[in-house]
Amino acid sequence: MPSPDSLLDAVTFDDDGLVPAIVQDAATDQVLMMAYMTEATLRDTLDRGRMVYWSRSREEKWVKGQTSGHTQTVEEVRVDCDGDTLLFRVQQEGGACHTGYRSCFYRRADDETLVADGEKVFDPDTVYRDL
Repeated sequence: MPSPDSLLDAVTFDDDGLVPAIVQDAATDQVLMMAYMTEATLRDTLDRGRMVYWSRSREEKWVKGQTSGHTQTVEEVRVDCDGDTLLFRVQQEGGACHTGYRSCFYRRADDETLVADGEKVFDPDTVYRDL
């Protein structure tokens, strides 16, 4: 895991203090999701070795898997050429998407419709029933 300071020196946050984080399964190369991080959640991710994001809708820190148990353990961190997007390669436990799919990119654009062709791995009504 890189040191937080060395990575933060390479990252450019936007005017809202956010940087996009693309998350990819380290074993399969499947793109799992995209979320945002702040400097604090990036530091937290590097300290824990597990993904921590910033929820723009709730305006709070979001520890991936805290509610569902579907965690993401960091294997590798990459920074794009401009320093304004991060790529995390992770070990995904369970599904990455809150809708129950392994990946948030479970829909394919086909002619004039979207076709769900991803793998559903859990029932969100069961996992999130107490929220």
